[in-house]
Amino acid sequence: MSLKISLPDGSKREYPAAVSALQVATDISPRLADAALAAEINGKMSDLSTIIDSDSELIIHTFKTDEGKELYWHSTAHLMAQAVKQLWPDVQVTIGPAIEQGFYYDFDREEAFSDEDLQKIEERMKELSAQDLPYYRKELSRAEAIEMFRGMNEMYKIEILSEIPEDQVISTYTQGDFIDLCRGPHISSSGKIKAVKLLKSSGAYWRGDEKNKMLKRIYGISFPTNKELKEYLNFLEEAAKRDHRKLGKDLDLFSISDEVGAGLVLWHPNGAMIRHLIEAYWKDAHLRNGYKLVYSPHVGRSNLWETSGHLGFYKENMYSKMDVESQDYYIKPMNCPFHLSIYNASHHSYRELPVRLAELGTVYRYERSGVLHGLMRVRGFTQDDAHIICTPDQVSNEVEKLIVFSLDMLKSFGFKEFMIYLSTKPEAAVGEDADWEMATQSLKASLNKLNLDFSVDEGGGAFYGPKIDIKIKDAIGRAWQCTTIQFDFNLPERFDMQYIGADNQAHRPYMIHRAVLGSVERFFATLLEYHGGNLPLWLAPVQMMILPITDAQLDYAKDLQSKLLEEGLRCEVDSRSEKIGYKIRDAELKKIPFMCIVGKREADEGSLTLRRHTQGDLGSMDFATALARIKHEL
Repeated sequence: MSLKISLPDGSKREYPAAVSALQVATDISPRLADAALAAEINGKMSDLSTIIDSDSELIIHTFKTDEGKELYWHSTAHLMAQAVKQLWPDVQVTIGPAIEQGFYYDFDREEAFSDEDLQKIEERMKELSAQDLPYYRKELSRAEAIEMFRGMNEMYKIEILSEIPEDQVISTYTQGDFIDLCRGPHISSSGKIKAVKLLKSSGAYWRGDEKNKMLKRIYGISFPTNKELKEYLNFLEEAAKRDHRKLGKDLDLFSISDEVGAGLVLWHPNGAMIRHLIEAYWKDAHLRNGYKLVYSPHVGRSNLWETSGHLGFYKENMYSKMDVESQDYYIKPMNCPFHLSIYNASHHSYRELPVRLAELGTVYRYERSGVLHGLMRVRGFTQDDAHIICTPDQVSNEVEKLIVFSLDMLKSFGFKEFMIYLSTKPEAAVGEDADWEMATQSLKASLNKLNLDFSVDEGGGAFYGPKIDIKIKDAIGRAWQCTTIQFDFNLPERFDMQYIGADNQAHRPYMIHRAVLGSVERFFATLLEYHGGNLPLWLAPVQMMILPITDAQLDYAKDLQSKLLEEGLRCEVDSRSEKIGYKIRDAELKKIPFMCIVGKREADEGSLTLRRHTQGDLGSMDFATALARIKHEL
């Protein structure tokens, strides 16, 4: 009796007997077999050597798929650990997963890895790749595994083994002289790893816990071709130029001081101006779209956080409680409970709904020091928060409005390419199935009605409701999370929210969490990196720098400044006794959009020479022409 193998294109292949996944790939195309990294058999990732002995659905993964990349990078992490063990046999290995871009491995070693060490490891990895070592899987009992790793003095592996559930298969993978505890799958051999670059080393606590030993982590990336590696390294170089931490320092926008505290941002005048412009536009847009602005306290009594569930599920991320008149208070990690308390402060009729409450509310969350990253991951940040409370029959219309509103606002900041995801019900969820179905279909219908392309993330919703995520794509291809439109079936129940319907009976409203920008800090960083610091004119903290050639033109320059300020433009005069070439270069480095150069001729004629950042000299013109040129761009 033959077995049938179904392929992603809908075709089927028949075999008279059991067959390996690699053989099927070879039969499809020798080229596919050469690129193949792993097989997905009936939804389960497996090695290419896996034997298929019954009717199955088969997907062959290459480096072009996310699953293929993850497996390739995880296999490279094993190769790196092998190289480290060969160079320093006494080092103990811990874990080495694939990450979003590449991989890392943590090692128990007293000394940090130097740049020279990384070069040695990289060279040894190339040697091991050239040996084309097969990756072998072996299943064994817990006792056998513990005995083996104890003999190898790999105590971290023994700790991991002790926590694996009794009913779970224990497996190891071996390539050459290296054995690692791993459930797999892996690539077939080290020869598939053609191009490797070890990027950096750092410290990392075992299991992310500051109470545990500090390990030495090495990050790396690998590709099937040197061309792909070169392209990636060029990408990293461009990303480094756009790093918001570098731009923040170069443009004097913000700082984070150890004196103040890790993850707490100090906004400098230029950064504060940009933030003010973002927030002013945000408030104006919300008022024009039917939202009511609210403000909430920075702390709340413990009973509020008990009702919301934060003390039960989120306490480890909340700052320690404060005793106020023998009552416990906590600094707020989220704004939601306050907004619901505002809603519950009065009775509501169905005629008043929807109620749209919005706040730029600063919250505080305890993030581990190891994950803090500039403005992207901080401990105190301002959440772009809104909650829409509506009746079930208003849901579809509100969701559609939210999507349009969110995309319009993001486009106003210069973003052009978007990736949209619809996340559905996870296994562990609260709420009725019918509510989940209605909410999910409302989200999907709104996306379809607006003719928007989107991907479905099955089971990727929060436990309290389905959601839409909108990511923006920047100039060098990176995706940044911004907007979230999130249903919540949990908090309306916890806070016993109600409205009186047309039947004069109490009903539970639907609630939608919504954040367009995400947080002001992270959005600010995203905006800086997206534009490479060259912000749109309306967001530039200084839109015009007036550059007198000598002190003799200083009075004329200040007169021009007064006129421009009256027109609502943000401008400054560079009155330093520096040469004009130096002043121009400095203004260019500060990415100031316009420069107004005035010398003796301009002062005598009442004219100016206009210059645009990244474009160069725009020529001599009178004040009215220059003003019209700038206002047209605005």
